[in-house]
Amino acid sequence: MNVLVKSATIVDPKSDFHNETVDILIEKGRISKISKRISNPNNYREIKCDNLHISQGWFDSSVSFGEPGYEERETIDNGLKTAAQSGFTAVALNANSNPVIDSYADITFVKSKAQGKATSLYPIGALTKSSNSTDLAELYDMKNAGAIAFYDYQKPIANPNLLKIALQYASNFEGLVYSFPQESKISGLGVANEHINSTRLGLKGNPALAEALQVSRDLFLLEYTEGKLHIPTISTAKSVELIRAAKARKLDVTCSVAIHNLVLTDDCLDGFDTRYKVLPPLRTQNDCDALIEGLKDGTIDMITTDHNPIDIEDKKVEFDYAKYGTIGLESAFGALQTVFTTKKTIHLLTQGKSRFGISSSAISVGALADLSLFNPDATYQFDKSNITSRSKNSAFLGLELKGKVYGVIANNKIVLK
Repeated sequence: MNVLVKSATIVDPKSDFHNETVDILIEKGRISKISKRISNPNNYREIKCDNLHISQGWFDSSVSFGEPGYEERETIDNGLKTAAQSGFTAVALNANSNPVIDSYADITFVKSKAQGKATSLYPIGALTKSSNSTDLAELYDMKNAGAIAFYDYQKPIANPNLLKIALQYASNFEGLVYSFPQESKISGLGVANEHINSTRLGLKGNPALAEALQVSRDLFLLEYTEGKLHIPTISTAKSVELIRAAKARKLDVTCSVAIHNLVLTDDCLDGFDTRYKVLPPLRTQNDCDALIEGLKDGTIDMITTDHNPIDIEDKKVEFDYAKYGTIGLESAFGALQTVFTTKKTIHLLTQGKSRFGISSSAISVGALADLSLFNPDATYQFDKSNITSRSKNSAFLGLELKGKVYGVIANNKIVLK
């Protein structure tokens, strides 16, 4: 793949060309020249886009595609195409499938389905067999097959001894364990944040306490085992406080927050629209403010779309019975820019790879081209025409977003909208 990118502003503080508008010549998938103006004697394909900006490729630490088993929700092929068109050059795939991805063969299968794509897929293996929280899955075998972490997607580990053993065992091969932050005996049948809105609307409440208790327990277990822990999609101010204190004690813990928990609150629930039924639930503005502050001071290590396609049949039902989840890849950049500056948005989208052993490099001559292309200033109303996922269950439909994504150049391929 040979291509000449014209008049692109580089957004990469690690690059010598940060904030400069330059031409970038890419030959055989590698950056061969960066200069103010580059001629094109070989008649390579040229990329010219309005207000074009380029950064290191974006990474998402939590996506679900359905395949195998839920192909009607999303396939790996279309999911990776959607990720590429949304600016992501790497995604971590949850074991949110049927059957659950919990063996060497399962990891090999999903990796094979992702071969030859612009966006790289990194599988997350289930922590327990069939994600049933009873027996540990084949963690070491899955690690050897290419799993970057272990997680029973959105299923809390009720047995603290099981998590203790998982942290101890995985530490033998530098395995990273996820633990979903919810104490199920407290959350019960709650479907919305336990607060004024859930009471007013008559919805069963899932209190912030359920998350704080689980986070606190898991941090105690982490301190005891000296393992590696990642807490995905935190949603409360108390969680930020607890993790900040744990990092001050030098515990090996990281965490993420879903974009919808950053920019939306439980005020959205007035119409009982199931697009807003997510897990953890949308919380209060006070929680959003604490999460944003946690990202600014480094307590929260990364953002995620927590992209989770759901069948229309499982969303077009009463709120209590609808499945949890929203898609988020297509809206990620535009939604983040309603909260942060472009510089901070790109930082949030590009950090996090090192936690999973995924390499990255500054935009420089000689580096592999792993690039996201975008216009940070375009504003638009997000609607179904912006969605390429098979499922359309987006919590961001109808919102005014800022920033248009053109696509990616990665893995010796070009994907543009």
